Amino acid sequence: MTPHYGPWSQDIIQLLNDALATELVCVLRYRRHHFTAQGLASPKIAEEFLVHAQEEQGHADRLAERIVQLGGQPDFSPDSLTARSHAAYNDALDLKAMIRADLVAERVAIETYSQIITLIGDKDSTTRRLVEDILSNEQGHAEELKDWLTD
Repeated sequence: MTPHYGPWSQDIIQLLNDALATELVCVLRYRRHHFTAQGLASPKIAEEFLVHAQEEQGHADRLAERIVQLGGQPDFSPDSLTARSHAAYNDALDLKAMIRADLVAERVAIETYSQIITLIGDKDSTTRRLVEDILSNEQGHAEELKDWLTD
């Protein structure tokens, strides 16, 4: 533990590792949906699924980097990934079901990041700003997915 991050750093590292697991599961789900949607002749949505997967990977990378900065180790273990993730993996074959599953996962992520922000409070402003930035991006994903369902 890096002493200058205070007594909360281990708790924050745990929160970030769980968020990391969530992001990694989201990457996998979006990538699967990308390739499945291509097969369903939905190239526009398939490409957007890929963009979302890349953005989720960016979130995962930023979280892992912050975990290391706090003196922790990012947990990329595939053995516990789905158990630690707040969002479920989904292997739907129907386009609307994929979009619904992704929307549910984004809403779960939004709730999770909102809770993390509350828990961190003023204990670690750098991590709070990082999580707020990721939260904003997740809110954009949710709005986009919601719009797709109404089209």
